[in-house]
Amino acid sequence: MTIRKRLFIFIPLLVLLMSFVSYFLFVSSKSAQESYHLLMDRILLYKEVSSESKEVVRYLNRYVIQVSKESYPELEKHLNRLEYLREQLINLEKNETNALSVQNYINMISTFLEQAWNIIERTGNQGTNVKASAYIQVEQISRFIGEDGQALVDLELESYRPLYEKLMKSTADMNILGVYLVVTVGLLSILFSFWLSSSISRPIWLLVLTAKQISKGNLHMKAPEMQTTDEIGILCRTFNQMIDNIQELMNKHVESLKNERMVKELELKMLQSQINPHFLFNTLNMLAKLAYIEGAEKTSDLTVSVSRLLRYNLQKLDHPVTLREEVRNAIEYMTIQRERFGDRIRFITEIDEWSVDQHIPCLTLQPLLENAIIHGIEHMEEGAVLKLSIVKKEDRVCIEVADNGVGMDQETRDRLLQSVWEDSPRPHTGKSHSSGLGTANVFKRLQLFYDGMQSIEIVSGIGQGTTVRLHLPLHTQAQVISK
Repeated sequence: MTIRKRLFIFIPLLVLLMSFVSYFLFVSSKSAQESYHLLMDRILLYKEVSSESKEVVRYLNRYVIQVSKESYPELEKHLNRLEYLREQLINLEKNETNALSVQNYINMISTFLEQAWNIIERTGNQGTNVKASAYIQVEQISRFIGEDGQALVDLELESYRPLYEKLMKSTADMNILGVYLVVTVGLLSILFSFWLSSSISRPIWLLVLTAKQISKGNLHMKAPEMQTTDEIGILCRTFNQMIDNIQELMNKHVESLKNERMVKELELKMLQSQINPHFLFNTLNMLAKLAYIEGAEKTSDLTVSVSRLLRYNLQKLDHPVTLREEVRNAIEYMTIQRERFGDRIRFITEIDEWSVDQHIPCLTLQPLLENAIIHGIEHMEEGAVLKLSIVKKEDRVCIEVADNGVGMDQETRDRLLQSVWEDSPRPHTGKSHSSGLGTANVFKRLQLFYDGMQSIEIVSGIGQGTTVRLHLPLHTQAQVISK
C-alpha cells in the first residue's frame, strides 16, 4: 500500500471518529441547553412583566397624582411594552401544571392595562378622590401581578426539577461515554501516527545518512534496499540507481579528462616545436639593435614594440595582471597601429594613476582597441579618434574605450551584451588580422573573473561611434590570491 493510500484511508477515518465523538457530545448537551433556555425565557418574561407593571404605576403616579404632563411619553412606552409582553404570554407554550395560573395571570395583566388606560383617558374629567381611588386599584393589581409572577416562577422551577434531575443524570452518562470515546480515539491516533511515522521516517533517515556520506565523497555508499512498493521503496531504489549513474559518469569524465590532457600536451608540444618564444624574442631584439645601429630608429622602436607585445601575449595570458601592465601593453599595440595608419588615427589616453593597480584578466584592453579600429575607424581617411579612459569612482574602476567610427546597430549591441551569459562565447569571425579573442570573449572572461559583480555598457548607433564602458569592482592583489 502506498503512503498516499494510507493517508487517504486512515486520516479521514480518524477525522470521522473525532467528528462522531464531537457530535455525540453536542447532542447530549443540546437538549439540556434548550430546556434551560426555555425555563430562563419564561422566568425572565414573568420578571419583566412585574417590572413593567411597577414602572407603569410609577409614571401613572406622576401623570395623574402629581399632574406631570412630561411623564406621559414614558408612561405610554411602558404600557405598550406591557401589552407586548402580554401577547408573548398568550403565545407561550402551556402545560397542565401551569395553564390555569398563566391564564389568570394574563387576565390580571389585561385588567391592569384596561384600568390604566381608563385613568389616562378620564384624567381631566374626574375629581381628585376618584383619580386617587382608581390609582390605588391599579397599584393593588400591580402588586398582585408581582406576587403571581413570583408564584409562577416557583411553579416553573418546581415542574422543571424532575426533568432537570433526569437530564443531569443523562448528561453525566453521556459525558462518561464521551470520555471513553475520546480516550479510545486518542489511543488509535497515537498508534496510527507511530506506525505511519516509523514506516516513513526511518527509511528517510537512513536515506539522509547515505546522502551525507555521498556529499563527503564516499560514492560507495548505498541506500537501504526496501522491498516495499510504496514511494519510499521507489525512492531508495532510484537513489541507488542515481549513485551508480554518477559513478559511471565520473569514470567516463576522468577518462575524458585524461584524453583531453594528452591532447593538450600534444598540442603544446607541437606549438613549442613550431615556435620557440625565446628564440623569437632574441631575434626581434637583435633586429631592433641592428636597425638602431643603422640609424632606422622608427624601425627599431617598432620592432621593440612588437617584441614586447608578443612577449606579453604569450607569457601572461593565463594570469591576472594590473591595469598598469594592460595600459602599457595597449600603448605598445597603438604604437604599432600608428605606424600603420599614420596621422589617420589619433589615440588619446586619460589614465587615473590611483586606479591602475586594479587587477584584471590579461588581454582585456587590446581586443577592445583592436575591435574599435577594425570595425569602427579603419576605413576613415582622416579625423579618426580612439580614446582610452580609466578613472576610479568610489568602490569601482571605470574603463572606457570610445571611437568616433561607423558605430553599430541595436541588434549587434544586444548580441555582444548577451554573450556574457553564454556558456562558450562564439569565436571572432571578423577580419583575419583580429586578435581572435573578440569582444564577446573579453566580456565572458570579465564575467568569470569578477563573479558577475562587473557591469558592461555599450553606447552606439549607426554613424555615431561606439563607447564601451566597463564598471569593475575593486580587485586587489590579496583578493586575486585568495581566489
